[in-house]
Amino acid sequence: MAVHEATLSRSISLFQAFLVEQSDPDRFYSELAGDSVRQLGSYVDLDGAVVLDVGGGPGYFGQEFAKAGATYHGLDPAVGDFAASGAEVRGMIRGSGTALPIRSGSVDVCYSSNVLEHVPDPEAMLAEMVRVTRPGGTVFVSYTPWLSPHGGHETGPWHLLLGGEGARRRYVRRHGRQPKNRIGETLFAISAARTMRWVRTARRSGEVTVVDVLPRYHPGWACWVARVPGLREALTWNFTVVLRRRAADE
Repeated sequence: MAVHEATLSRSISLFQAFLVEQSDPDRFYSELAGDSVRQLGSYVDLDGAVVLDVGGGPGYFGQEFAKAGATYHGLDPAVGDFAASGAEVRGMIRGSGTALPIRSGSVDVCYSSNVLEHVPDPEAMLAEMVRVTRPGGTVFVSYTPWLSPHGGHETGPWHLLLGGEGARRRYVRRHGRQPKNRIGETLFAISAARTMRWVRTARRSGEVTVVDVLPRYHPGWACWVARVPGLREALTWNFTVVLRRRAADE
């Protein structure tokens, strides 16, 4: 199983890569993908595992999962656009995260990185991720809460001061174009509290057990912030929940 060290130096390295996301996307997404697979590998053995990456995008994550020995399947609604631009889309499926075109209980790991805030019905996506995961399998979902500094994505942190629409208008004035992530269209104001309400309901119904709740990019000594209501909305940056789908006889 891969070793993942949640150190301060690792957090700093990821933040430095984030700063060049627009100017050097190869560096950012390659580093993020490698770190993500190592992190997931600290919860589940990926060698020989069948992985579905919901919102996988072009190339980067698939390459890293393959290095870890996993059979990778990525799903994204924009697969055709990736192919048209010359991006690597091998192993990718076109589809929606809220209606996965995948047989129930057919994957060992269902993974999603920074997608949940882009769907209008996050509970439907979470339910679908659990549905396609086999009993005993792992669900890993990570996203940016609306009240975090990057919750507005390229319009942040102004969304905290001006609201979603106000931050969007400011972006248009400054750049002369609409942002890629538009509140109410391609970006939605999701909270950690909303996700945890769904998790508690799924746990009570016997569907899942909670393996971990953490701030994805923080050093290990700062992981406690993800367990404090209110504080986690602003300080986790990327809120992450790791679940195990329960078997029927448990």
